[in-house]
This record gives sequence, C-alpha cells and structure tokens, in this order.
Amino acid sequence: MEPPREQSPEQSRCGGESNDPGTSQPRDSNPGQRGSNPGQLGARAIPSGRATSVAGGAERYRALRSRWRGATLASGWPFPGDWACPAVDRVCEAVIIGDDPGDAVDELAAQRADSGIGLDETLRDLGVLHAVLSREDTGTALVSEECDDVPTWLLRRAALAWADVVAGRSAAREVTDALTGLSTLSYLRMRLYEVYRETRAAGAGSATSPGRDSYALLVVTLRLPGDDHRWARLMAVVLAADVLRDVFDAGETVSLLRESTPVVLTRDDTRLAERCSRAETAINERVLADPELARALDDSGSAVRIRRSPLPTEYSGACELLTSLR
Repeated sequence: MEPPREQSPEQSRCGGESNDPGTSQPRDSNPGQRGSNPGQLGARAIPSGRATSVAGGAERYRALRSRWRGATLASGWPFPGDWACPAVDRVCEAVIIGDDPGDAVDELAAQRADSGIGLDETLRDLGVLHAVLSREDTGTALVSEECDDVPTWLLRRAALAWADVVAGRSAAREVTDALTGLSTLSYLRMRLYEVYRETRAAGAGSATSPGRDSYALLVVTLRLPGDDHRWARLMAVVLAADVLRDVFDAGETVSLLRESTPVVLTRDDTRLAERCSRAETAINERVLADPELARALDDSGSAVRIRRSPLPTEYSGACELLTSLR
C-alpha cells in the first residue's frame, strides 16, 4: 500500500508534488556505504528488502518520489503534468523496501505508452531514477552520462512493456484481419456507428429512408471443439470467410468478431434467408471436403450455424451485443 501522505492545499493544486529542498535530498545515516544500499538500481538484481519502520519508510518514499520528479523535470521531461501515475508509486515502494522493481517498471513503461509518452522519454526517466539513487547530492543537476548506467535487463523490460502497448494499439487500428481477410472488430464498430447515424431519424425502414430494423447482424458459429482442435478451427474460419465474402458481396460488412466467430452486418431484405442458407451449405461442403476438419466436427455433423440477431435500439446496446458475443 502507498504510505500515507499529507498534502497542503497548494500541493493538492499541483498534483501533490513538492519542491521543498528539505525533502528533495535526504541523506543516509552512513554516507560511506551508499553503494551498498539495497534500494539502488545497480548492475545486479536488487537484493531482498530490509525491515524498516512505517514512519521511516513513508519519509524515504516521499523524499525519493520528490527527488525523482524534480530531477526528471530538470533533465528536460516535456510532460510535467503527466509524470505522476500509479506505477511511479509502485516503483518507489519497490525501491524503498528493496524488492525487485521489474514488475513495477513494466507497469510504469506500459502506463507511459498508454499516455502517449515516447520510448526515449520513458527510458530517460528510468535513467534519472538510477542517477538519483546512485548519488545523494544529485538534486536537479544531473550528469547525463549517469543515465547510461541503468542495468540492461531493466531497460529491456521497460522497452518491451512499452512496445507491447504500442503494438497492441497499432493492431487495434488495423481494419483487416491478416489471416482471414475479414474486417476487424474496430471497423465493425465504426460501421455500426454509421448505420445508427443513418437510421436515427426513423425506427422502421422505408424505400426512401431505411431504418435501424432494416439491418441485421448475422452471427456465424462454427461447430468445432476449441481446445483440442484450435488449428482446425482456424482453417475452418478461413474457409468460412471465403464463402461469406462470395455470398455477401453487395456492400455488406463481413467482420471477425473473435478468433472463430465471423459476423455479417447486412440489410434485412427478402433475400436474406436464402443467402444465409446458401452460405451455410457452401461452408459445410468445404469443411466436410477436408478429412481433418471433418473429423473435428461435433456430433451434429454440421460445420456451421448462422443466426440472425436484430440490432438494439441504441448504438451503445449494439456495442454491448458485440461484447456479449465474444
């Protein structure tokens, strides 16, 4: 748990940070043994922590956090208002009690990436912390070379955690699934938003003004066990995707809701039932033509079922429907 902190009204307005020089440079009782401090981010993994009083730990925590922030801002940190985050507190706590800070550093790097802070600033901030822990008299006058001494294993963990968030964000922005060629969930949400904008003025459709209930969401369920036949499911999804693109080729949105659940956003017209039946037949034929996929079918002997799901009244309800189907 985070040690208790008392804040003045001025501190509250400034995000709880303090530039009080009395707390920015705490000194150890034995300066000659600074290099053996178990809280330092030295070249080796951090040793296990030592018992410390609650009051002493809280004071050291506040001092470390204040010195780290002050030194980072002095080193050119471009986002003063974004420096503080929950992971900063976790890193400080781990250092003070002498725990391995690896997990806390992972969390810090991930939160930096989530906030849009670059990798260079993220690693420089970590280097500043290392410099602060390495010298008592660091204050706000940092020697940049000191930041190069951060242990490689810690830099690597931070870089990987930061990259994981950025890579996930990039994947979420893709509009096409690489394996199946179907559009992604993000694109489907956008299309649904456009449909609700188009139809919000009318609850029922007409020849000139289509309403929300002129659309339907088709959910394609593949009847293949998931745990023992994951590869078979993936191959069946690829076959199903090919069929769906052929059958629903008049402007419908064919998307992959999750790994093995394709969906189709389409107009609900008089031909919809026939097209669904045609898609089911074609998918079954392709799956049964593959001996390995045929062996993986469940007891029904049918590879697929397509069911129609009406769109909810509001766009938020449609998003909830997509979540429930996943």
